[in-house]
Amino acid sequence: MQWLFDWAQELYRETGINLTFIYDSFDRNRLARGFLNSVYISLICLAFSIVIGLVGAWLQGSKLVWTRRVVQGYIQFFRNTPPLVQLYFFYFAIGSLLPTVENRFGFQEPMLDNFTWAVISLSFFAGAFNVEIFRSGIEAVPESTVEAAEALGFNRLQIYIYIVMPLAFRVCLPALNNNLVNLVKTTTLAYAIAVPEMLYMANQIWSDSVNVPEMMTFLLVAYVLLVGVLVMGMHRWERAMRLPGFGQ
Repeated sequence: MQWLFDWAQELYRETGINLTFIYDSFDRNRLARGFLNSVYISLICLAFSIVIGLVGAWLQGSKLVWTRRVVQGYIQFFRNTPPLVQLYFFYFAIGSLLPTVENRFGFQEPMLDNFTWAVISLSFFAGAFNVEIFRSGIEAVPESTVEAAEALGFNRLQIYIYIVMPLAFRVCLPALNNNLVNLVKTTTLAYAIAVPEMLYMANQIWSDSVNVPEMMTFLLVAYVLLVGVLVMGMHRWERAMRLPGFGQ
């Protein structure tokens, strides 16, 4: 890889295009950590938001009116407020109310760090949309299918897990795909509370090296590739789960 490092330095000397994240090992390591953190937070938020969506969609069908109202209130709260405001609310408002703990150096620190709050906030944000997405898929399942499962002795939870959701997934996958893609792009908001993801690390690099155009170009390409991999995987999943004559 030395030839690549030499090429980047020669490019800088001849054209002024400063790709420090290629030839400088310190910047390269910083950006690599930021990229891995972006992937990590995206995967965690994707998983949690899907779980929230599944549980919320199931609770929407509860016979208890207050359960349905709580779920609906959650949906309206997170769908009708900006995700950045939600992130600040969790980190600064809720976080300030929690007790502090002593770290290994003897200093007091918040019980939950900024990374954890970013995961919580973004998961709840995307989960609110996923609840509605799964609800639309559930409503597309024929009532006769549910009645047949009840006739076979399945209880409500078994019907939801084994009958309704496998069919509903096939209907709502395109919308779910779109929401998960938006979630991956929204993870850049974690920059606002100093989570060391890719945008945060890129900002550190261009502040030191004054190479904003180069870093912004890298960020654009990196997120195109990251989201492209997700879209490709979701499309493969969608084709694998397709049932002829259902949800088409």
